[in-house]
Amino acid sequence: MDFDLDLSLDVLGRTPSALHALLAGLGEPWVRGIEGPDTFSPFDVVGHLIDGEETDWIPRARIILARDPTVHFEPYDRFRHKARNVNRSLESLLDEFARLRTGSLEALRAWRLTPAELDLPGSHPSLGPVTLRQLLAAWVVHDLGHIAQVVRVMAKQYREAAGPWVPYLPVLTDHEVPRS
Repeated sequence: MDFDLDLSLDVLGRTPSALHALLAGLGEPWVRGIEGPDTFSPFDVVGHLIDGEETDWIPRARIILARDPTVHFEPYDRFRHKARNVNRSLESLLDEFARLRTGSLEALRAWRLTPAELDLPGSHPSLGPVTLRQLLAAWVVHDLGHIAQVVRVMAKQYREAAGPWVPYLPVLTDHEVPRS
């Protein structure tokens, strides 16, 4: 499938409500459960997505659109949310994420990007040259990956309880090595 900005906006606009539907009002064992040491809980995923809104996707798109080849993307701190969200509620994170995502998508739509602009280059600190099109496609895939991660982590909370059905439940067996 080729990148399509309108189709991408459709997915990006649904992520906050999808996470809200999955997580709002659930008990701590569901939202704070993890897969193993140094992995993200669903709570952490929402915090991580907030960080992306503040320091990754739109800020990097702005750098590309500024067309200054001397400006490179700042390295992204994948764990910034850990310290930032101490003593926060999941509901406050879900609300903040929805608000920030709305603003990000408003900015993206307001740019009225052309195919030529989608091909503008940027410089990633570890990946090297990337285009705006690739950045935006990665944003969509990143969202979908974290939605899948939330569901996988939640399912793994019942791994032992599922007993002999575990081999028939791919959500429990497809990612044997935990990751964040």
